[in-house]
Amino acid sequence: MLRNILLLLITSALSLTAGAQTSSWPSSSKPITFINPFPPGGAVDAFGRPLAKQLSTQLNDSIVVDNRGGAGGTLGAAVAAKMAPDGYTWLLGAVHHSIAPSMYTNLSYDITKDFEPIAIIGSVPHVIVVNPTKFPKNDLKSIIEEIRKHPGKYNYASTGNGTSQHLTGELFKMQNKLFITHIPYRGTGPALQDVVAGQVDMMFDTLAGAAPFIKSGQLIAVAVATQKRVDAFPNVPTAQELGISNFVVSSWYAMWAIKGTPKDIIEKMSAEVQIALASPEIKERWAAMGASVPKMTRPELTVFINQEIVRWNEVVKKSGAKLD
Repeated sequence: MLRNILLLLITSALSLTAGAQTSSWPSSSKPITFINPFPPGGAVDAFGRPLAKQLSTQLNDSIVVDNRGGAGGTLGAAVAAKMAPDGYTWLLGAVHHSIAPSMYTNLSYDITKDFEPIAIIGSVPHVIVVNPTKFPKNDLKSIIEEIRKHPGKYNYASTGNGTSQHLTGELFKMQNKLFITHIPYRGTGPALQDVVAGQVDMMFDTLAGAAPFIKSGQLIAVAVATQKRVDAFPNVPTAQELGISNFVVSSWYAMWAIKGTPKDIIEKMSAEVQIALASPEIKERWAAMGASVPKMTRPELTVFINQEIVRWNEVVKKSGAKLD
């Protein structure tokens, strides 16, 4: 009897202590860190830094974005996985983290086991762009026919091996039974510059990256990889309209908590993120990048990420894509 009473008192004390710890989050004396596992200036920064600024205002606490780039976002994710799950460290990431398990054989973390998804913070559709001088006709059907007639003649640029731009190109090749040479670059800028210059024929880039070149006429957008046309480019047809079914691809960007972070902190941050994403400042900035925010609950996001892992694993296996 006495033992049971003591156990009850200890349990109650622990519960009160945990409640006191989480109710004080965040503490103005301790900054929050968003680990961005990509170099500064990239797409994750484009979404993560404005979000961090907005959240800092809402939470009345400083938020530091710590860029830990390397190995396609896997090095920074590995660092984040080892941090204390106290609500002061969070991971920013992208579709690349659903691709990484298929491309890297010795990851020191598991994106599905070491982290808990909080929200998709932005999603940008992919678009097929070509150099205006490279193909006899610049419509998708004619381009596919031309590539099929001349296997190995044409090439496409990507932002690097194992990126969504790379595997979107591989998916396109698989679905249309084409042979196009992949030319990997280190980043979006150099890849697009060489497509514009005519050093490479085409690219499967995000609309955010390619939009300025499409608007200037330096590149031609032949199709978007979406289910419906994009408002910013209403004259660009979808690939599905042109007969390529299931070619729907976007680069999405997300935020994760470290596994073990107290549930009430996760709930609070999740709610604050949704408020931030609905703010006029963020909505305007996202629209300028051609980005949207898919409506998903956290359980739905977990399912989505698992589906993406399976999807890209299939593309990697069937295409033979590998890190060079």
